[in-house]
Order: sequence, then C-alpha cells, then structure tokens
Amino acid sequence: MIDKINSHELKQFPTPLWARSPHVQTILTSILPSPRVVLRRERLELSDGDFIDLDWADVEAKPSRIMVIFHGLEGSSRSAYVRRLIKRCGEHQVSVVVHHHRSCSGENNRLARSYHSGETADMQQTLMHVRSIYPDVHVDAVGYSLGGNALAKYLGEQKEASMVDRAVIISAPLQLSACAKRLEGGFSRIYQRHLIKQLHDKTAQKLANPELKDLMPLDGEKLRSLKTFYDFDDKVTAPLHGFSDVHDYYTQCSGLQFLSSISIPTLIMHAADDPFMTDAVIPKPEEISDQVTYELYSHGGHVGFISGGTPIQPSFFLEERLAEFFEF
Repeated sequence: MIDKINSHELKQFPTPLWARSPHVQTILTSILPSPRVVLRRERLELSDGDFIDLDWADVEAKPSRIMVIFHGLEGSSRSAYVRRLIKRCGEHQVSVVVHHHRSCSGENNRLARSYHSGETADMQQTLMHVRSIYPDVHVDAVGYSLGGNALAKYLGEQKEASMVDRAVIISAPLQLSACAKRLEGGFSRIYQRHLIKQLHDKTAQKLANPELKDLMPLDGEKLRSLKTFYDFDDKVTAPLHGFSDVHDYYTQCSGLQFLSSISIPTLIMHAADDPFMTDAVIPKPEEISDQVTYELYSHGGHVGFISGGTPIQPSFFLEERLAEFFEF
C-alpha cells in the first residue's frame, strides 16, 4: 500500500468491506434514490443571448449563509451528491443555490457553445447575481469533479477578488490531459462511454437545429466517430469555446496550475483509488497556497466516500467532512 503521494500522507475514514472497491464507491452513489428536496428555479439571461438556470433551496427570506454548488460533468440539481448536500445544508439552516452549467438543467442551451472544465465566466455571473441579491451574505462554494476543476481555476484567477468566502473542491480532474487518458483504459472506459453518450446526444440535438447546424464544428457522421474524451474535446469542446485544439484547452483549463494563487480557505479532497484520476492530479506541497488544505484518502472512488450503512442505505463521510470544514 502506497502511504505517500507527492509528500501527502494518505488519510483514512471508516470504509465497510462491501464498499472497498472504487467502482462500488463511484457507481452506488449515482444509482441509489436521491433525497427529496424542494427547489425553486431561476433563469439568468446572459449578455450573449444564452441562459444559466439556478435551483434555489431557500431556508429563510434573508439568509446569512448561502452554499453555491457547482456540479460535475452532465450533473445537475438532480444528482445524488448534490441533493445530499442540499439536505444537509437545510438541516443546518443554510440556503443553497445550484449553478447549472449550460445545457445541464434539463433544457439544452441556445447557443452552439456549451460548457467545459475551465468555464469560469458563467460561475462569476452566478456569484455576482447572488451577491447582488444578498450583498452581505457569507458565501461558501463546493465544486464536484468538472465543477471542482472550474472552481479551482476561478479561485486562482480571482485571488482576493473572489466572491467566495470558503470553498471545497471534490474529486477534481486538476490535470485534464492525464484524466482523459485514464478514462481510455480498463473499467474506466465504462464511465467514459456513459458520459460521452450524453455529450453526443446534446451535440446531435444542436446539429438537428437549423439555427445551429452551420455553427457546429462537425457533422453527425464525424460526431458518431468520437469515442473518447480526448477526441470529443479536440473536435467539439475546443473549437466551440475558442481553443486552438485539445492540447490548448487542457493546458489552459487544468486547475492544478491555479492552486498556488488561491487566497481563501479551500479544502481539496481526492481519493487515491479514483477511477477517473491519476497521480498527476495530486499537487506537490509547493504547488498549493497556504490557504489550501489538501486531503488524499486511500478509498473513496469518484465523488463517493461511502463510510458505512448498507448497500441500500449507505452513509457518507463526504457530507460529514464538508459540514466540519464549513462549521455547520
């Protein structure tokens, strides 16, 4: 058992024998029923003609604290990990707003472009909107997976100007190129296949839209040939979002390079057995600012961190750690 990676001690939390597999940790959390929560939808119209949908879980008319959640690739406010945090926040009188990346709220966005791992301008729009409504509120933020990478980039870009007071980044692919290659091998290809299909379906909808078809960088036949994240990002993500190619996109948007500039208290959590990651995402101590706490766990999979219960009713270390860090 490796006990150190890049000088970080491997941390432990109680893990039942049935949840020791990283794939159980990763898959089980996504297929079990999500907690029921009451949400209020708000649509933000953007200056480029597109929109962002926000889902609010309000606990009081004038909240003193708001948790802003940035979901992962093809996630939403329906994602189990999002709903677990909403429920936990509600139990402690913390209001929540879920930022949906473009096209992820249940309705495809209006433009040819969509979202990507380094999209921080939309994050800023949401945070500015929250601050415009509640100028004195304490704002916490949590970013999961892709949303965590984008949040790391946002915090590093903004530094002292960040509109977030504290943040947690969970299972983030902080080195995009390495993570894309990781998903091309072994059982991880199953996750890639599942997510690529969702991206294909949304892209195909745009190709079928007469107003967008000619703005897309490829046709349906070419789209169907894209089987990996690397290829999809090279032929779709990069050209639609102003990058010269997949290498330019991965280089500019990988969150690892921004960790040394983060100036607010931030917790970053990874699991050493995450099937989406490689050791390349694990920062060296000199690559993080003194405001960043980095925790690498021996188990946990990808946005899993199951700590007990049963396969039908598991309990999660993740929300316990978030509550501890955010002090609620």
